[in-house]
Amino acid sequence: MTEALDLVHRHGDHVAVSVAGSGVELMRYVYRPEARWEAPKPYIHPLRTLSDRVVTDYRPNDHRWHKGLQLTASHVSGQNLWGGNTYVHGEGYLALPDRVGSMAHRGFDDVSVRGGRATVAERLSWHPNSGELWADEVRRIEVHDIDTTTGSWVLTWSSAVTNRRDEELRLGSPTTHGRAGAGYTGLFWRGPRAFRDGRILASEGEGPELMGRQAEWLAYSGEHDGFDGRATLVFVHAPENDHTGAGGAHPAHWFVRSDPFAAVAPSFAFHEELVLVPGATLTRRYRVLVADGAWDRERITARLAELAW
Repeated sequence: MTEALDLVHRHGDHVAVSVAGSGVELMRYVYRPEARWEAPKPYIHPLRTLSDRVVTDYRPNDHRWHKGLQLTASHVSGQNLWGGNTYVHGEGYLALPDRVGSMAHRGFDDVSVRGGRATVAERLSWHPNSGELWADEVRRIEVHDIDTTTGSWVLTWSSAVTNRRDEELRLGSPTTHGRAGAGYTGLFWRGPRAFRDGRILASEGEGPELMGRQAEWLAYSGEHDGFDGRATLVFVHAPENDHTGAGGAHPAHWFVRSDPFAAVAPSFAFHEELVLVPGATLTRRYRVLVADGAWDRERITARLAELAW
C-alpha cells in the first residue's frame, strides 16, 4: 500500500517530507549554510525508516563534516569540497583551510507533493575557497513508493554538474592522490554509530571486500541502539549511469566501510580522476531504498524489480 505524503518548507533552512497522518518524518533536506571548515553544502538528515528509526549520523566526533546523506567531492582541481583536513600524498591529512570550498544553494525550481511523490528540485553552485564559480549543479530529490507492506520507501537523487571554468575540472579522491582504499567522493551516506560492523551485501558479492569493486547495487544492514530491530539501506545505480564503464562512461566503484563506522558511496572517482572539460556536464542518478528489517539478497532483488526507473 502506497501512503500519502506531507511536505513542510521552512524557508532558508530545510524541507521536510513526512508520511501523512503518521507523524513519521522520512527525510529532512537541510540547505542552510553551516561551518566553513566543514565545506558547507546541503544534506539530508535525519533520514528515517517507516517505523521512525533514524538511519543517518550527523557531525560525528571523528568527522564533523559527515552529515547524513549528501553529494560531496573530496578532491576537485586541488580543492576540498568534502570538508575537514585534506589528503596530501606523502604527508597524510593536513589542515589546509585555504583548500576547503563549498556547494551553495541558489534556489528551488520545485518543492511539491503530487500523486504520492514529493519533489525537491534545486539549483546549486560549486566554489573553491576563494569563491569563484567553478560549477553549476541541477539537483532533484524525490521521495516515492512508500510501501507499508514491505516496510520500505524510496529516495531518488539526480544531479547534473556542469564545469563553468575555462579549464578542466578534475574530480578525484584520496585514492587517486595516493591513499589506497579511500576512493570516497560523490553521493555519501554516513550511518549511525550503532550500525558499525553491519552486513554489507551487493548484487555480486558480500562483505568489506566489496571496497573499490563494481556492482549494480550495494546494501548495508545495521542494528539500532535504543530499539529492537534492524534496518537496511540499498544504494542503486540508474541504468544510464553505466557503472561498469562498458558503454564508455567513467566507471563507478563502491566505497564502503563497516569499521570503524558505517559508510557507503557510489564513488565516481575511486581509482581514476574524472575530468570535465569546460562546459561539460556530469550526470548521475541514484536510488536509495530505505527499509525496516535485515533484508537478504532475494528480498532486495525482488523489491528492486518492482521499481521502474
